[in-house]
Amino acid sequence: MSSVKPKKHLGQHFLKDENIAQKIVNALKNESNLPIFEIGPGTGVLTKYLIQKDGADFYALDVDAESIEYLKANYIKYESRFLYKDYLKYDVPFNKFNVIGNFPYNISSQLFFKIWDDRNKVDEVVCMIQKEVADRICASHGNKTYGILSVLLQAFYDIDYLFKVPPGVFNPPPKVQSAVIRLKRNSVNELTCDEKLFKRVVKAGFGKRRKTLRNALKDLNLPESVAAMEVLNQRAEQLSVQEFISLTEKIS
Repeated sequence: MSSVKPKKHLGQHFLKDENIAQKIVNALKNESNLPIFEIGPGTGVLTKYLIQKDGADFYALDVDAESIEYLKANYIKYESRFLYKDYLKYDVPFNKFNVIGNFPYNISSQLFFKIWDDRNKVDEVVCMIQKEVADRICASHGNKTYGILSVLLQAFYDIDYLFKVPPGVFNPPPKVQSAVIRLKRNSVNELTCDEKLFKRVVKAGFGKRRKTLRNALKDLNLPESVAAMEVLNQRAEQLSVQEFISLTEKIS
């Protein structure tokens, strides 16, 4: 097989700029030499540089059988590292690992929710995503782009906005700008509140983001003592991560 055809239904836009590919791989520090899982390797533009990266094993997961077949044929020595699997449904068999990839734009938010679920396993993430999603993840409270992923991910990760990527370096070019970000697990082992409830509170708050939290959180059946709190007069985008944690503590 000489090439892989990008598939629209999989949200594939293959990066063709080698300098950017190398820059993305170099951005993954992997200081603990953990296994690296590449999500959506496509034609292997990042994979070739991961193979050259010292100190760690790599694995590549893709739901595109054509891509996996192509990579196995072109990197025979590493054939067993290319897995025809969906990361969204995959239980990675390591206690700790890192993630890298040019994430398919149509499932990037789902991938980040899975990373949040795997937060005690995933130490570092470097990924290229739609710029709009990158802006949202990196946003601070009080910003219109601040949302569910901002709060959930910032609670457990230090996040760096690395650089933007123009549409012209892809095949086919996407209709949006792209950006590369890095997430590094912070020192928070667990929150001081119920983490499942924390996620519910955050999702409910932003689910009706134009309403005050008092209205947005109605379905959580708040205790009277909480329902009377001044903080509930604010909208979700006005609360910092720590304020969401404190609110969850009071609700529970």
